[in-house]
Amino acid sequence: MHPDTRTYNAVQSPGDKAICDRLADAIERALPDAENKVWHGHPVWFLAGNPVVGYSKLKSCIRLLFWSGQSFEEAGLRPEGKFKAAEVRYATADDLDAATLHRWLGKARAIQWDYKNLVTRKGRLERLK
Repeated sequence: MHPDTRTYNAVQSPGDKAICDRLADAIERALPDAENKVWHGHPVWFLAGNPVVGYSKLKSCIRLLFWSGQSFEEAGLRPEGKFKAAEVRYATADDLDAATLHRWLGKARAIQWDYKNLVTRKGRLERLK
């Protein structure tokens, strides 16, 4: 895990830190080859330069975002934004279900839209094979 992600987690309230630490640990285990960095102020993991999953602090929770999550066809994920992203929000660490999170992380690897080249393609997303 990138040191900036550790710093991000460390400055959260104790309850939010517990959520962030559990998310980071699960992501690191499921996507060991992913590059992790703090991007636009939040921890994000990338596969081949393409953002796939990250989390951020909202006022009352921690939001976990999957860039291609709408294509996962999974209950529990809500559409976010105008592209293919989907989110889930956690108020406590007990809200995290390890099996569900592991399944979603597997789909994050297998199902990806090419966000890395979104600007080059003038806002048009293409599915990666």
